[in-house]
Amino acid sequence: MEYEDDKPKGRTKADKLRDIHDQAMSEFNLSADAGQEEREQALEDRRFYSIAGAQWEGKIGEQFVNRPQLEVNKVHLSVIRIFNEYRNNRITAEFVSRTGEEGDELADLCAGLYRADQQDSVAEEAYDNAFEEGVGGGFGAWRLTSEYEDEYDPEDDRQRIRMEPIFDADSTVYFDVNAKRQDKADAKHCFVLTGMTPDAYKAEWGEDIASFDRTVSDTVFDWYGVDIVYVAEYYRVEEAKEKILLFRTVAGKTERINEKHLTDEKRAQMNELGTIEVGSKPIKVRKVRKYIISGNGVLEDCGYIAGTEIPIVPFYGKRWFVDGKERFMGHVRLAKDAQRLKNMQLSVLAEQAASGGEETPVFTPEQVAGFETSWASKAIDRPAYLLLNPITNSDGSETPAGAVDYTRAPTVPQAMAALLQISEDDISDLLGNQQGGEEIQSNLSGKAVELIQSRLDMQSYIYLSNFAKAERRSGYIWLSMARDIYDEDNRKMKVVDPQDEVDFVDIGREVMGEDGRVKREADIRNAKFDVAVDVGPASSTKRSAIVRQLTEIMGVVADPMDQKVISAMVLRNIEGEGLGPLHEYFRRQLVQMGVEEPTEEEQAEMDQAQQNQQPDPNAQFLQSEAIKNEAQAKNYEADTGKALADTEYTKARTAETLAKIPREDQKVAIEAANKLTEASGTTSP
Repeated sequence: MEYEDDKPKGRTKADKLRDIHDQAMSEFNLSADAGQEEREQALEDRRFYSIAGAQWEGKIGEQFVNRPQLEVNKVHLSVIRIFNEYRNNRITAEFVSRTGEEGDELADLCAGLYRADQQDSVAEEAYDNAFEEGVGGGFGAWRLTSEYEDEYDPEDDRQRIRMEPIFDADSTVYFDVNAKRQDKADAKHCFVLTGMTPDAYKAEWGEDIASFDRTVSDTVFDWYGVDIVYVAEYYRVEEAKEKILLFRTVAGKTERINEKHLTDEKRAQMNELGTIEVGSKPIKVRKVRKYIISGNGVLEDCGYIAGTEIPIVPFYGKRWFVDGKERFMGHVRLAKDAQRLKNMQLSVLAEQAASGGEETPVFTPEQVAGFETSWASKAIDRPAYLLLNPITNSDGSETPAGAVDYTRAPTVPQAMAALLQISEDDISDLLGNQQGGEEIQSNLSGKAVELIQSRLDMQSYIYLSNFAKAERRSGYIWLSMARDIYDEDNRKMKVVDPQDEVDFVDIGREVMGEDGRVKREADIRNAKFDVAVDVGPASSTKRSAIVRQLTEIMGVVADPMDQKVISAMVLRNIEGEGLGPLHEYFRRQLVQMGVEEPTEEEQAEMDQAQQNQQPDPNAQFLQSEAIKNEAQAKNYEADTGKALADTEYTKARTAETLAKIPREDQKVAIEAANKLTEASGTTSP
């Protein structure tokens, strides 16, 4: 790829933008041409299940003009079931260290900021729209953008990351045709189309559609028309040159700092510490440049955006590469023919039933002359009788009026009845048999219910699994943007924990390290994490499951302290309006019992309370008695030791004395000593 800095000098900005537009049109034509058939089918699929009457669109509807066109939309119900399954099993992204150098605290901080950005930008709408379009048609998408926290404050440069929906992604999002990965991480460019009226286009960009150069209309896509004009966000991956500055500290260590991150204030601080610049190193970094283009040229050069990734997240319902082309579809496509067959059969049966089985008489024109209206409206007017003209024979005589013949009442062929059952079974097989889960009998065991539900869940698992890949990609894009946007010092930001509770943290705070140097904590600028996804119940569903399980466990736990902990956990997770103070109270109880970790503020409060706590008189008395008893025990131990020492000394003197007298005299002396010992009530040593 040719980069902006590598192009020949002396060319005007208009020349560069013209080249960029030409390249963009060439890339867009390849992407649009390669997937046009798939995109048209995806749009037809989404219309088929979601719009009334769309199941009769096309040639099949032309065959039923002026005839009943009934729809019994079973596809819609199946798609909605998958939507509900996803919404009850939200997919979350977590950040995991690649090398173990970054601590869990920084990973948790990134996850908390990510959840906060999702919450503030109402990301659920973006996710839900992408999932519904992917399940219905096969392809959905959302975007990540950065915007100022306060657009009306000229002094506030702080930005936050937002997730936004992209509607009709199968018709508006075009990735690099050479990208093979499902998450499009290997794409070099991407287009996101937006349609607007010609008047709105002129008001926004100041160009009249009449001024468009029609010579560039040889594309597979019509960029402008009488009713609508398209503009596109054009994201283009580039390599940009940057400079890494090398510094040497007074301790002889080498530090590397990106030139764009080195402020004058930072440089002054380094100079005061004796850190000097010793060299530099040019590097190439991956960047993404954004343009706004139309079919006529580049409308705006938006410059480089935050992060290193194209901020568009694709989601595929099902995806393959066949014959070198990317192909995708959702839950609807294979069931369309069976659904159409079902609709046709029901429409034919309804048309036959509407006739009531009545036979239609056949007359000559002479018989109904003058009475045509009354016969035509007899099904509506329900007259008591109808009139006919007699038939005049060739000889002039009249024959009494009567029907020449009758059409026979329609009968339902046996093949029709068999086909109805076959089409019903086909729809059930293609969409997944939901009757097993919807008709659960009351006497079924819990295990049987779980097996039935598990079987139904597996029918939607491919969509949840593919959406997990999209969410993982979204986490990578967010992290690359956060490293550029959340680089301020001591910025207070909101974070959300896995239980959807809000807290605040200071990112980039400066603290004094053990070596006496100032360092940054909660520094996201160099955070490098892998992204892991978890497919599981939503937070509310998790809490309900926790309450149910803990309630069951409480009945088999005998220890009172354990029961107290479990009851606090139950009350901590009960949901309801106005229960915030209750949750906080029992959370503090769990902290005091050592079940949950206290925050820094709570730990400080606990330490302060412990210092200020007045001693209990009973506790003081017990403590003094304990000290007294301990002292007495020590005195007794000392006396005992002295007695033992005296005994040993006596033994030694006795042995010495015995050694100085003859053996016969020793025997007499020992017997005398034993008698004295017995008389004193002690035991001989």
